[in-house]
Amino acid sequence: MAENHAQNKAKLISETRRRFEAEYVTDKSDKYDARDVERLQQDDNWVESYLSWRHNIIDETLKMLDESFQWRKEISVNDLNESSIPRWLLEIGVIYLHGYDKEGNKLFWIRVKYHVKDQKTILDKKKLIAFWLERYAKRENGKPVTVMFDLSETGINSIDMDFVRFIINCFKVYYPKYLSKIVIFDMPWLMNAAFKIVKTWLGPEAVSLLKFTSKNEVQDYVSVEYLPPHMGGTDPFKYSYPPLVDDDFQTPLCENGPITSEDETSSKEDIESDGKETLETISNEEQTPLLKKINPTESTSKAEENEKVDSKMKAFKKPLSVFKGPLLHISPAEELYFGSTESGEKKTLIVLTNVTKNIVAFKVRTTAPEKYRVKPSNSSCDPGASVDIVVSPHGGFTVSAQDRFLIMAAEMEQSSGTGPAELTQFWKEVPRNKVMEHR
Repeated sequence: MAENHAQNKAKLISETRRRFEAEYVTDKSDKYDARDVERLQQDDNWVESYLSWRHNIIDETLKMLDESFQWRKEISVNDLNESSIPRWLLEIGVIYLHGYDKEGNKLFWIRVKYHVKDQKTILDKKKLIAFWLERYAKRENGKPVTVMFDLSETGINSIDMDFVRFIINCFKVYYPKYLSKIVIFDMPWLMNAAFKIVKTWLGPEAVSLLKFTSKNEVQDYVSVEYLPPHMGGTDPFKYSYPPLVDDDFQTPLCENGPITSEDETSSKEDIESDGKETLETISNEEQTPLLKKINPTESTSKAEENEKVDSKMKAFKKPLSVFKGPLLHISPAEELYFGSTESGEKKTLIVLTNVTKNIVAFKVRTTAPEKYRVKPSNSSCDPGASVDIVVSPHGGFTVSAQDRFLIMAAEMEQSSGTGPAELTQFWKEVPRNKVMEHR
């Protein structure tokens, strides 16, 4: 059954690509960004997201692709970056990514009170939406977001139905399958009629994704730790720019407590501001703990010891899936399973396997650094070898589906050393486009 489903999906993807190329691209290539056309031929998940949204009806999918690709070229989505957006628009904090809902979906915040209807700035605001969504889509590749429409303290000047319709279209046409739900908070009565119109834009299938909430109901969808005080939450987060604040990954604890480094004192300020870093700014406050590597040259006693460890870990883990990246294969691919009450175990493993001919440096970061010990969190893996990363809860905290882990990896030159100092220097110098990331 599963095999037939996979075959059918592959046929639909192949036929969609063939027909789009033949019916839409030929003699009309200037309509689209060539990078989007190329990606369509290479990225199965991207094609599937459009097919799925159109219920696998190829004719409808092709129309949707045509509209989406024209929009992407018109707004230059592939070239959007921070410099494309007016600085004042980034500074006011009308739109940003931060935190997670109870299902583990990233929160996409729209603080409506900071929006003023103005035709002179509407294009820049649309670019800001596209910038955030494209940035997220490239990193998460299909994982949905929950849109938080915060309408508290909203006045008549903030009501902009053109802008709302654009946001709806982003999820209906431009970023299909990325919408988990839209949480409307504290909607003023004067906007009741407006949101009746929004329901018609969403269509009957998506109307159920609208969740109208007050302070009492919003906690049904988002826990207090990711809600600001005016929503009844405890999140101390305060928006500021620069830097961009969409990235919550931080350095976790190593097995024996907080990680230290040789320049810990001089870099204290960097550590404290780590939560505000983007992934372009990589933290270096980590030591390299000892590895447990698996390779054929190990002694028999070491192999037996590893077997005992492996069998113990398997006793409380579910069967593993594998993410096959260009540098590392990572298992499990998507979720970490911690021990059950019956097993008494509280640890889990992330297994990295180097599939290159060079040494690969890696780092582990998490959205909840105070909750987990990770060993090793910053080290390297020899060609063809595997490394077991042990993750365990710390300090009595409870694991949560909202917590996220990020693995960053990059190839090292054969002549490079792999000690703490060399790794610190390596991460300072490695180009951003050479770093593999998996969440």
